[in-house]
Amino acid sequence: MLKCVDPSELGFCPRRLARVDQHLQRHYIEPGKVAGALTLVARRGEVAHCTPLGRMDIERDTPMREDTIFRIYSMTKPITSVALMVLYEEGRLRLTDPLHKFIPAFAEMRVYVAGKHPAFMSEPARRPITIHDLLTHTSGLTYGFMYRGNVDDAYRKLDIDGWEPGATLADRMERLAGLPLEFSPGTAWNYSVATDVIGHVVEKVSGQSLDEFVRSRITEPLGMLDTGFTVRSTEIGRFAANYTRRADKSLRLIDDPLGASPWVGDKTFFSGGGGMVSTAGDYLRFCRMLQNRGELDGARILGRKTIELMTMNHLPGGRPLTELTTGLFSEVENEGSGFGLGFSVNLNPVLGGSLGSVGEFAWGGMASTIFWIDPVEELIVIFMTQLVPSRTFDFRGQLRALIYSSLV
Repeated sequence: MLKCVDPSELGFCPRRLARVDQHLQRHYIEPGKVAGALTLVARRGEVAHCTPLGRMDIERDTPMREDTIFRIYSMTKPITSVALMVLYEEGRLRLTDPLHKFIPAFAEMRVYVAGKHPAFMSEPARRPITIHDLLTHTSGLTYGFMYRGNVDDAYRKLDIDGWEPGATLADRMERLAGLPLEFSPGTAWNYSVATDVIGHVVEKVSGQSLDEFVRSRITEPLGMLDTGFTVRSTEIGRFAANYTRRADKSLRLIDDPLGASPWVGDKTFFSGGGGMVSTAGDYLRFCRMLQNRGELDGARILGRKTIELMTMNHLPGGRPLTELTTGLFSEVENEGSGFGLGFSVNLNPVLGGSLGSVGEFAWGGMASTIFWIDPVEELIVIFMTQLVPSRTFDFRGQLRALIYSSLV
């Protein structure tokens, strides 16, 4: 169990910080908008707040626990990005390397002009996709769930985003490389399957499957025992149910942890962009490693300068997402945000319209999970729940107001 200290010792007003749970209980748990939630607030290396609320499984009336296991979906992306940067530090790849150096199928990429799959009209991309493009979501790739046009329609038809049994990352790459890009690499920003591609680059360079590499180089050294691409059979009792909302706004179960869940049992497809599960305590250890510039409790995962590089804004000209994005979806509010190597980066809290600090970095997941790290305030916030899609409620904005206003 996590040890919590008196919030006042960490610069919080306890009465104000308690409003986090009061708000969630009153406005989300009691009305049945979410089954349950857990908010973890840490500062200066200590936990100030961690309270499970509601239930992790409505059908079985199972209370939320501090050690509940959650689907973190796109909060997998920072972990996969760190995995790639481990190989970068070893000199085994460069950020400027073309993707086709590692996955030859991407050698002759083309950009969409018109038409529908399979009769696309396209033109040659202005330059190859680089590793840097993948990390920054400027590759021209997309997601099938965008529902923006004919390219993501082809992603859905070919199940590019899917996790069909027996599939592998290598299988997915061949299908993906055969489709046109939304734009030439480096010219725009679009949330995409790029981090799944990064996962396969990790496999090709390391000679290990992505799950093996992440386990041996990140999660085991950090003591993240409940974090991985599957839930161990002995721990299914801690695995939360996943929900969405019906038209009448009641909750509908979409993934039963004790049913045929794709997160339980052996698998061959390891989604670097959204395939992991974790606990609040485990993800705190990952965040603390980042906050500590690459090291935690004697386990060094990355060097200090690498963390600095990853948390800078890498978008062309230092511009914000709003000036470069081609899509409407992202796991963070775009106003005032840039993007680094696997994280959003806060460039201007004023433009973002919420409390925060310049330089904080963050991301979230499709089931409404959230984290952010504020180096200025030495603050880590992790919010866990299981509600799809992530934009159903503005948890991030509300938690920012509640938590930052608790600092005194």
